[in-house]
Amino acid sequence: MRIISGLYKGRRITAPKKLPVRPTTDMAKEALFNILNNQYYFDDISVLDLFSGTGNISYEFASRGTENITAVDSNFGCIKFINETSDSFDMPINTVKNDVFKFLENSKLKHTIIFADPPYNFDVDAFTKIPELVFKNQLLEDQGVLIVEHSKHTDLSHINQFSYSKSYGGNSFSFFESVQ
Repeated sequence: MRIISGLYKGRRITAPKKLPVRPTTDMAKEALFNILNNQYYFDDISVLDLFSGTGNISYEFASRGTENITAVDSNFGCIKFINETSDSFDMPINTVKNDVFKFLENSKLKHTIIFADPPYNFDVDAFTKIPELVFKNQLLEDQGVLIVEHSKHTDLSHINQFSYSKSYGGNSFSFFESVQ
């Protein structure tokens, strides 16, 4: 994987093969950040990266100037890799080793962007639980967005607060926003 833009543009990061991850493809990541770049100043936002895996999305935000980033994953190896990588690049990424659903149930901090990249083999109920917890616990700031990455074969348009989705190759991003 590589960092697409910002201070660390072009840097390649190689994760250990033993990690149970499926990093967002460079093509999909670039398309996602093109959307976000038109809506946010990256140095003014707070990001929560759920099911963070290799930290791919967190590194991209950090490279673009975001200083308030929290990466949550239940796998110790993933958290260790994110810590080592963010330390080597001097990136401001805070890590939390926790089950994402437990984290969402107990968190009180609001974020501008919440990005979730759960396993593609989740059933629809598990996908549905992510926006339910985010909105029930009011974890988004005003004008914030929840983005859930999933297979293009998964349809999340029936979930409350769904706004729209975009597909790139086999990846889809569903966007959820507070209804004002």
